[in-house]
Amino acid sequence: MRQKRKLPAKTFDSALAYLRAHGFDVQAMPGVANQMQVRKYGCATVLGRRPDGCVAYIVRPGCLVGGEIAAIVDRGYQKFLTTSRLQVPATADHLRSHHAFTEELSEAAGTPDYYNLALGTVSDLYLYDRVKGREPEGNATPEAH
Repeated sequence: MRQKRKLPAKTFDSALAYLRAHGFDVQAMPGVANQMQVRKYGCATVLGRRPDGCVAYIVRPGCLVGGEIAAIVDRGYQKFLTTSRLQVPATADHLRSHHAFTEELSEAAGTPDYYNLALGTVSDLYLYDRVKGREPEGNATPEAH
């Protein structure tokens, strides 16, 4: 039986050094101590320093849309990139970039790889029309019976 190995958590400073060495744009968040915005491949996240000195995700990684980090919303038939102002259909290029970005971030932060994440892009929110607010045909409201 294989022994389960625990990966050593990387420190905030070592993660930032790794990211800079691998072509990420790393900039301090204006007016906020111990938080850095990290960008590459048209994607971004905000990383912070935990009290133990390790890396914490302050903002989930996402594609940049209109200067904001977008959440991925899966509507069953299409994924969308959603910000506070915009919602655009996610393209295959968006999803490939997001996947590459998050894989490299995981390597830098020393976070484990999970099977479902390794398969492809995981959405932030799932909103299938069959599940939310859609009544069966012929029944406009539950009281119609």
